Amino acid sequence: MSGTSQPRAVPPAPARLKRRAEFLRAAAKGRKAPVPGLVLQALARGDAGPPRVGFTVTKKVGNAVIRNRTRRRLKEAARIVLAGQDLRGTDLVLIGRDATRSRRFIALQEDLRRALARCGLELAAPRAVPTTGKAA
Repeated sequence: MSGTSQPRAVPPAPARLKRRAEFLRAAAKGRKAPVPGLVLQALARGDAGPPRVGFTVTKKVGNAVIRNRTRRRLKEAARIVLAGQDLRGTDLVLIGRDATRSRRFIALQEDLRRALARCGLELAAPRAVPTTGKAA
């Protein structure tokens, strides 16, 4: 292992939805796209601000450990898929399903891309985004 390797640039996480009212607004007024690995709710806010993303997993999915693992998988998939995309003025809510935790990660990313397309949000061509793992 050489000591001259450069650390990989990791895209920043998108801005977050945190208040219950923001989640409820997206659910009531936004578009909904269920796919096998998740449910996406998307709402155009009508401003030029950065996209905001919220994550939720119901107790029906499992205990706190399982729900947090499911949420972390959704967060990482969103970070990779949304990196470099121009989705200004959009609120996105990703809802974890029971299948989210067992779904292959590549399939989960494709589910998110498909859900975004169903909600009318066009993405640029997917590009390779480095993972947070250490380079070998």
